[in-house]
Amino acid sequence: MAAASAMAAALSSLSISSTSSIFSKPSLNCRNIKRIPFIRSAISSSSTSKKTEFNISFGSSGSTTKTVNPKEENSSKKSSKSLESSSTPSVPFLIPWIVRGEDGKLQMQSTPPAPLLHAMATANTSTPTKKKKKVGATKGVLTSVPKHSKAARRFYNENFRDPPQRISKVLAAAGVASRRKCEELVFEGRVTVNGSVCNTPQTKVDLAKDNIYVNGNRISKKLPPKVYLALNKPKGYICSNVDKELKSVFALLDDYWKGWSKQNTGLPRPRLFTVGRLDVATTGLIIVTNDGDFAQKLSHPSSNLTKEYIAAVEGVISKRQLVTISEGTVIDGAKCIPDAVELLPQQPNVSRSRLRIVVHEGRNHEVRELVKNAGLEIHSLKRMRIGGYRLPSDLGLGKYLELKQGDLKSLTGGRS
Repeated sequence: MAAASAMAAALSSLSISSTSSIFSKPSLNCRNIKRIPFIRSAISSSSTSKKTEFNISFGSSGSTTKTVNPKEENSSKKSSKSLESSSTPSVPFLIPWIVRGEDGKLQMQSTPPAPLLHAMATANTSTPTKKKKKVGATKGVLTSVPKHSKAARRFYNENFRDPPQRISKVLAAAGVASRRKCEELVFEGRVTVNGSVCNTPQTKVDLAKDNIYVNGNRISKKLPPKVYLALNKPKGYICSNVDKELKSVFALLDDYWKGWSKQNTGLPRPRLFTVGRLDVATTGLIIVTNDGDFAQKLSHPSSNLTKEYIAAVEGVISKRQLVTISEGTVIDGAKCIPDAVELLPQQPNVSRSRLRIVVHEGRNHEVRELVKNAGLEIHSLKRMRIGGYRLPSDLGLGKYLELKQGDLKSLTGGRS
């Protein structure tokens, strides 16, 4: 009863110009407005003819008391009695919205204001996720959850991680020197492992765990990346750095080292070497790498990789000389027989004949000895192919290119 009387008093304090005109417009959208039970309006017809006036006041906090007009109290009692006596409602009552218009005056409408609807539509209703508390970075306490379980990491280390290797091989892979030179350093006592001098080249070490020093300099924990280059060797260059008086093929890689230092910041510089050798007068394809296992696979006789050469010979070659070259010759006490010997067509305006010779043993000066045994003299010799990889025709003398994975497979798996 008290709530109904208070509501009736609030309605009587507001002079609504036309109750029926508010709710009778067909354009009002009342779909989303909550309805309240039907009540009977206690507003007299005489009050509807007056202008709409709003007298809104806010009570102050504290112990201030509000004076009640006796007339309003009587009218609220009468309205509450009329509400009790009414059985059927005459007009459905909807909650009005009082908003301030563009002119700054208050006005009444039956729909929520547009800014409120927009704010409700764009409101983020998703519940914020709670951030995981980081574990304190105390000693012996993990600050993050491991990516893999302990069992998975153990399985990886046992099956995929590189096992400990001989110290001479590790030093050579780290770019210290050649494997033979690294063995000499170990024998001389210039290598220490975890603070102890190592005198045995067969000692197995793990670069990721052991601290290795050479001549007082610590070896980096990271190994340099594998490098594979194909170089078109010019005449007058040797394939080593032993003789400082002669030009080395590694002097042709200065541009490569400039770009490598920018792309591999913080990594040790790899120690490159050639796979096999070409004498100072021979030109053509030479492989440069720092991968010892790959070099061993290419150069070892058991691989049976063929190598193709083009030899320019002075004078005219007879059939008898071709047969002699095909029958082979003895080099260093072993019989060397070429895989193929072919006389190439004569070039215009060139008096020299050309031979295509394919060998697989790769002994020192093998092609030159085969031609010399037939009584011929070589003017120039060029290597064109190793295994299944042929020297690119657009690769000029003294130029190089990086080999791709397909090129490496051609090198190790090619057959003539």
